[in-house]
Amino acid sequence: MNACHWEASNMTDNMITLRNELNEEQQAFSQMQQQHFKVRARMALENDGLRKSFRGASDFLMAKRSSVFPDDVSLQNLRTQGEAIRQHSLKNLPDLLETLEKNLTVNGIQVHWAETADEACELIHGILADNNARTVVKGKSMVSEEIELNHYLEQKGIECLESDMGEYLVQLAGETPSHIIMPAIHKNKQQIARLMHGRAETADGSDVPYSEDVDDLIGNARAILREKFMNADAGISGVNMAVANTGTLCLVENEGNGRMTTTVPRLHIAVTGIEKVVEDFSHVPELLTLLTRSATGQKISTYFNMISGPKKPEDLDGPEQVHLVLVDNGRSRIFNHPVLKPTLQCIRCGACMNHCPVYARVGGHAYGSTYPGPIGQVVTPQIQGLEHSGDMLSACSLNGACGEACPVRIPLPDLIRELRHEANHPQFINAAESQDLSVVKERGGKRSLGESLIWKGWSVSHQSPMLYRTMTWFLTRGRGLLSGRAGKSLLSPWTDSRTTPKPAAKSLHELAKAQGIPSEYRESDSIKGQK
Repeated sequence: MNACHWEASNMTDNMITLRNELNEEQQAFSQMQQQHFKVRARMALENDGLRKSFRGASDFLMAKRSSVFPDDVSLQNLRTQGEAIRQHSLKNLPDLLETLEKNLTVNGIQVHWAETADEACELIHGILADNNARTVVKGKSMVSEEIELNHYLEQKGIECLESDMGEYLVQLAGETPSHIIMPAIHKNKQQIARLMHGRAETADGSDVPYSEDVDDLIGNARAILREKFMNADAGISGVNMAVANTGTLCLVENEGNGRMTTTVPRLHIAVTGIEKVVEDFSHVPELLTLLTRSATGQKISTYFNMISGPKKPEDLDGPEQVHLVLVDNGRSRIFNHPVLKPTLQCIRCGACMNHCPVYARVGGHAYGSTYPGPIGQVVTPQIQGLEHSGDMLSACSLNGACGEACPVRIPLPDLIRELRHEANHPQFINAAESQDLSVVKERGGKRSLGESLIWKGWSVSHQSPMLYRTMTWFLTRGRGLLSGRAGKSLLSPWTDSRTTPKPAAKSLHELAKAQGIPSEYRESDSIKGQK
């Protein structure tokens, strides 16, 4: 065998090895996502490389945000304005949605309504099928992730390629985003280089050369995606804000892929949640300022796209058709809840994740949902149900950092507490069987008989002085048993991640009595006797 043949054979063997490794990593990711939330969290905590990536990214993003908000007074004033705008939109949401539909229709944009994720996917597939579209390029859209659109279209034989760099890498790896702004934040440049070399192909079908240079990686991806843009039958994008009074869809981005997605293919489909509507363009500047600065620490994004209709006869480019799919998927239920309604104020900036100490340690995949971090803990259980996703509510220390970071002042700690209360409600209600839209889906889904009995006993004992004194006497005398293996087993899962509490040797009343301090009961009795 000559040197050239040996080198080619060696390169082939290396590529086979690399692709096998990537396949194993993808399989491991898939298996991890099938695990219980607590198992996923423990796996993330044991991954030192992952923790380092997220800690570094969180510190970087927090510093960037601080640098563009140097004046705290101005920041708080801007947050107050942003909160007022979002609350105004939610207060008038039904009317604004009707106005939006009317003006979009006048502008030539076809509006579709989807109550569920399945209905949204069916609608989008129907539009694509009507236009014989077999290849799709996608701009960044969290709602499309939420409804699992890519998976649905692949099952229907439609090629759907992500064009956002981070989303493209995540799709290439067979994973899901770990952050709503930076989907591939969990990967370092070495991992990305392996991924691009092992799975990406150039326009002529060749393997992408291995390189850890960031410019090379972006350049290689850009070359691949540009070819896809030029040949795609349709483009699908998200929407950051939909302006009701003008019938305009606003799209914020940095890479230019959003503009390519919405202008090059002959068909454009925009997908968004019903809460993204604002009344007027005068409401856009404050929200845009808060969004870009809170998300990436930029004073303004590279691109701000305004889409008000399909291509006109005098236009040089643009799609022949524009469709908007407005997705509910549980949002009406959130809208009608008396406490949880502020959930819909979210502008999807990711600031709550960047400031959350729990997210910084376990990353986004541990949550097992489209929306990780604090906002995910609030959104996901309401969409998927408390029985299905209520466990993630425990991944919060209620330190309040997320609420302080939120640019539109969503009271995230309060909402998490409310959902914990709803999850342990004494009456289980499956929202699908309830006509009351103010009821959280699967309310009471995490209530357990053992915990209920413990709290019932606590309540009864604290209503009776005699029972209370009896209980504390047994706890203090049996303190050794409680701190042992039996006590740890009894208090599990509380003690799985916390030190087992050990009662004091004597109760407070006993200590006070020993010091000659009369108890409030004795004092109360003496007062009654004097009367």
